[in-house]
Amino acid sequence: MAFLSVREVSVQIGKMELIDRISLDIEKGQILGLVGESGSGKSLTAMAIMGLLPLIGGRISHGSVTLDGTNLMTLPEADFRALRGRRIALITQNPMTSLDPMLQVGAQIDQVARLHLGLGAEAAKTRSIDLLQQLRIPNAALVYLQYPHQMSGGMKQRIVIAMALAGDPDLIIADEPTTALDVTIQAQIIQILVDLVRERGLALLLITHDMGVVAQACDQVVVLYAGRVAESNAVNAIFAQSAHPYTRALIACITRAGQAAGSLTGISGLVPSAASYAAGCRFQPRCTLAQAICSDVAPALQSHGQGRVSCHFPQGAQHG
Repeated sequence: MAFLSVREVSVQIGKMELIDRISLDIEKGQILGLVGESGSGKSLTAMAIMGLLPLIGGRISHGSVTLDGTNLMTLPEADFRALRGRRIALITQNPMTSLDPMLQVGAQIDQVARLHLGLGAEAAKTRSIDLLQQLRIPNAALVYLQYPHQMSGGMKQRIVIAMALAGDPDLIIADEPTTALDVTIQAQIIQILVDLVRERGLALLLITHDMGVVAQACDQVVVLYAGRVAESNAVNAIFAQSAHPYTRALIACITRAGQAAGSLTGISGLVPSAASYAAGCRFQPRCTLAQAICSDVAPALQSHGQGRVSCHFPQGAQHG
């Protein structure tokens, strides 16, 4: 069994099903990209893994989540609370939601180490400064004493990464960690995460809407659309020959060097809300390849080459 195994997980809020039987696996030392537009279910999947769905009135209605052989769905809340930060850490897309503006950043990193590792004040401080140095922050001892408002967006995000690492977790969930940053800083942050996974043997779930980020960082990718898995495969295979039209559309949106002004590619239409999911393929209203069956019958997630795809007419298949 994989280090993190999400099996056939469905998520409901009230009577509305927002996620429909999502599965994914992550091993230690591996980066899995969870990709899709806003509304695809990426952040809900992260909340399900971390046991945070009750905060928004949600619940896992089907399936299981297992971490290192432990079924997280059977854990008492007190045990799950101890797990968060210690075994599983979260990096959010907006560091200001994670940082207290009234506290020096060093004290905020210290709190995580003291809570989860039981370190004393001096040991926590030494560890925090060491983490800042590992994250390539110059003058780490000085930065340790600063407040969030004294820092750039990229620096704040490095502080949030340091907080995530302070409890020495095995799994990091990074939810759109570079959305608010410019392209150069974004690339630096992603490279830091990649290096951390390779050096520490962490498992990383990288949530993003950007296939360019997936190409830069990930080993495996799961493409979500409207609460369902559209496609999953190794990153190299996805980019060599993606099978689902939605995956191909996402790849076409990647900005390329030398691209002419005004030539950006987009996907027409919007991700449907859960209240308006169609009976058939949920991508059908936006799909240029859709046929009659796509309106009426939901495609099953099936093996396709080395990956899996939920499409009646996947690229590379033979049709009679």
